[in-house]
Amino acid sequence: MTAPRIDTATLRSLPKAVLHDHLDGGLRPATVVELADAVGHTLPTTDPGELAAWYYEAANSGDLVRYIATFEHTLAVMQTREGLLRTAEEYVLDLAADGVVYAEVRYAPELMLRGGLTLAEVVETVQEGLAAGMAKAAAGGTPLRVGTLLCGMRMFDRTRATAELAVAFRDAGVVGFDIAGAEDGFPPADHLDAFAYLRRENVPFTIHAGEAHGLPSIHQALQVCGAQRIGHGVRITDDIPDLAGGKLGRLAGWVRDRRIALEMCPTSNLQTGAATSIAEHPITALKDLGFRVTLNTDNRLVSATTMTREMSLLVEEAGWTADDLRTVTVNALKSAFIPYDERRALIEDVVLPGYAALPRTSPRT
Repeated sequence: MTAPRIDTATLRSLPKAVLHDHLDGGLRPATVVELADAVGHTLPTTDPGELAAWYYEAANSGDLVRYIATFEHTLAVMQTREGLLRTAEEYVLDLAADGVVYAEVRYAPELMLRGGLTLAEVVETVQEGLAAGMAKAAAGGTPLRVGTLLCGMRMFDRTRATAELAVAFRDAGVVGFDIAGAEDGFPPADHLDAFAYLRRENVPFTIHAGEAHGLPSIHQALQVCGAQRIGHGVRITDDIPDLAGGKLGRLAGWVRDRRIALEMCPTSNLQTGAATSIAEHPITALKDLGFRVTLNTDNRLVSATTMTREMSLLVEEAGWTADDLRTVTVNALKSAFIPYDERRALIEDVVLPGYAALPRTSPRT
């Protein structure tokens, strides 16, 4: 059978969950322009449409380090209380408009100190902005739950301080921890003190691994550092010599059998050179092999994307069905860093009913 095409309006209406989305990578272009003018920061262009195009083109270098460098301008406008409040609130409203019902937003507080805020003040301000966005979204009939992941930067030395922030604010909206930044040359094991502290304090964490660097980074993140999820993880296919045959190496088998979620970001992976096309992106083969893959945007401004767009690309170019989309949405909620009862309620009361009205489909042949 050939699965019926799912139109964009239907895709947008479907309940979605995103685990891997950076706050500083998802600003509205018009907001960047206005805030840059207010703080005296020079942009490549002050036309919002042109700025959006600049971001997308600049990020399409096929190199993770150059991709990360595009964040200079968004971070420049996120150094003040006003900038953080606005960008956090708009972040929530944009996801609500895209049909997202659960999100985990991540950012590095240490990159937002140039305006004189302390680490704690940065977190307090972002949480205030997120709360305002959630209240407005609920009032508008599109409620969603947003949890925060605080990121340590793997090339700097503040990961323990950031881990302590995650513990301090775990009852105020922070649900976990991550390390981010250039992978190659900055192994996660350099930050064992932070990870050991988080484990002692019962705070879950994910680690960016298996994108720019291969299997050793995934192994280290899981078996040395103790991560509960992997950010990206596309290089796990290096341990599956025959994707079609499905014979797994020991590490790939561990990831699948222990239900370790892979936070996969197709468009972003194309931009950084971690994948060659949507049709051949490992997310489809890994899904079919039973891995707990999740679908994510990574950086909506930088990748000119949304969850609806990511879904649409997989439907159109990789033959995904509504059943596939439901599977990765449920996968995300099963691995979300919130309590079990909250995860179960979102799955049973929101996601499954949202997909129930769609016709059941079979994979395309």
